[in-house]
Amino acid sequence: MKEIRIRKIHFASGLTLSVFIGIHLMNHLASIAGSERHIELMKMLRNFYRTPIIEFLLFAAVLVQISSGIRLFLLKRKINKVGFELLHIYTGLYLAAFLVIHVSAVVAGRFILHLDTNFYFGAAGLNSFPVNLFFIPYYGLAILSFFGHIAAIHHCKLKNAIWGLSVNGQSKAILILGALVMLLILYGMTNRFMGAIIPEEYRLY
Repeated sequence: MKEIRIRKIHFASGLTLSVFIGIHLMNHLASIAGSERHIELMKMLRNFYRTPIIEFLLFAAVLVQISSGIRLFLLKRKINKVGFELLHIYTGLYLAAFLVIHVSAVVAGRFILHLDTNFYFGAAGLNSFPVNLFFIPYYGLAILSFFGHIAAIHHCKLKNAIWGLSVNGQSKAILILGALVMLLILYGMTNRFMGAIIPEEYRLY
């Protein structure tokens, strides 16, 4: 019963975060049209997700998602897993680590460095050598892990084929979509792989 309760809490917080992350990734995809379009869309979206109540709910969801995920991992760590079950665990662990680092960085940027955590805050690491050797796989794996986690949950919960595509095929399609989104975001955030010009206050190197 305890595990079932934790799973329900984990699923609810995950659903909340998934909505926000989906919106956030859509915002990053806008960078394909240029940094100005990215910033313009972000300003509009912030009118919603930077209201105090929404920010509180998002921070709470992050904490609940990480803590409940770790508890579920510890409860199930001795059970043999294969395929999408393993993917579920590994992507969850990576996302937990990423959320801790990323949220901490954004909070530090906003309240300690007093920076606008906009396009340039996210793009700085992707466009500055040699730190981009870390940040490109760091962000890329985060996007892949997000879609991988969804694919694993989809594989676990759904049982029926859709349009003739098996559940296994559907989950693989989600992974392919994730890889495409990752490439498009990196394409946009690096000014079509030509390197974005980063203002001095955001430069890491």
